Amino acid sequence: MELEGAQKAVDDWINNHGVRYFNELTNMAQLTEEVGEVARIIARRYGEQSDKSTDLVKDLGEELADVIFVTLCLANQTGVDLNAAFEKKMKLKTERDHDRHHKNLKLKSPLKR
Repeated sequence: MELEGAQKAVDDWINNHGVRYFNELTNMAQLTEEVGEVARIIARRYGEQSDKSTDLVKDLGEELADVIFVTLCLANQTGVDLNAAFEKKMKLKTERDHDRHHKNLKLKSPLKR
C-alpha cells in the first residue's frame, strides 16, 4: 500500500469506526507515547536493560504500526501529502548523503555491543 492509500485507509477508518480525529495536540501526545513504547521494546530487547515479564509479550511490529497510524492521522489532519513529502525527503537525502556515509570511518568499524 502506498502512503496515499494508507492515508485514505486511516481516514476511512476514522469516518467509519471512530467518532472523529482527536485534535492535533492530542495526537501529538499520542504519537510521543507510541514512540516511547517502541523505545522501551528496543531498549530491552536490543539494549542493555533487562526485560520485565510484561515486556516479553510486547509486539514491536504492532507498536511501530501504532506510530504509523498516528502519523497518518496527523498528516490527514494537517493536509500533508505523505507520498509527496516522502519522495521529496528521499531525493534530498540521496543528493545530500550520497557519499557521506561511505566516507564515515565510524561506520567502517564493527558495531560494539
